[in-house]
Amino acid sequence: MHPTVVLLGPPGSGKGTQAERLRDSAGFATLSTGDLLRRARTQGTELGRRASEYMDRGDLVPDELIVAMMGDAIADRDGEPILLDGFPRNVAQADALAEALGARGRELNAAVLVDVPDDVVAERISGRRQGRADDTPEAVRERLRVYHRDTEPLVAYYDQRGLLRRVDGARDADAVEAGIRAAIGSDPGDR
Repeated sequence: MHPTVVLLGPPGSGKGTQAERLRDSAGFATLSTGDLLRRARTQGTELGRRASEYMDRGDLVPDELIVAMMGDAIADRDGEPILLDGFPRNVAQADALAEALGARGRELNAAVLVDVPDDVVAERISGRRQGRADDTPEAVRERLRVYHRDTEPLVAYYDQRGLLRRVDGARDADAVEAGIRAAIGSDPGDR
C-alpha cells in the first residue's frame, strides 16, 4: 500500500517547500487545502461554489466542505503516495481524514511535525521576498496564536496513536527534507 503522510507545522515552517521537494524527489502526490480550494473555485465545481461563498466574505471554509474536497482528492489518487500539506488543521478534521482514508482502503502512515520555534517563524516570514498581506508582525503573531490553539492539539492526537514524527524545521531546507525522508522511510515506492 502506498503511504499517506501529513505534514504539520506552524505558518512559515516550510511545509509547502518540503511538500514540493518530496513531490519532486520521492513521487508524492501533494494535496494542499489552499490549492484544492482555488482549483475547485476556478473550475466552478459544486464544492468550489459553496466554498467561494465563505471565501468571498473572508470567512473560514467550514470543515465539512474542506473534508469533502480532501476526500474527493484522495479518491482521485488511488495507487499513489500522498502527502497532505496543512491538512488536517484540527482534531475533527483528523477524525474525518481517518474515515475518508479507511473508505479508500488507506491509512495514515505518519504525521510529521516540522517543528520551528515561534521566533524563527516570525523572522522567516518577515524576511520573505514576496510577502503576503498578512505577513505583518501583528498578523504573524495572530496566525501563530491560532496555530497553537487549533492545530497543536493534533500533535497530541497523532502522538497518542504512535504516528507522530518530529523534524527540526529550523535547519536548512536540505536537512529538513532529509529528516522528513528518514522519518517516513525515504522512498514511497518501497512500500
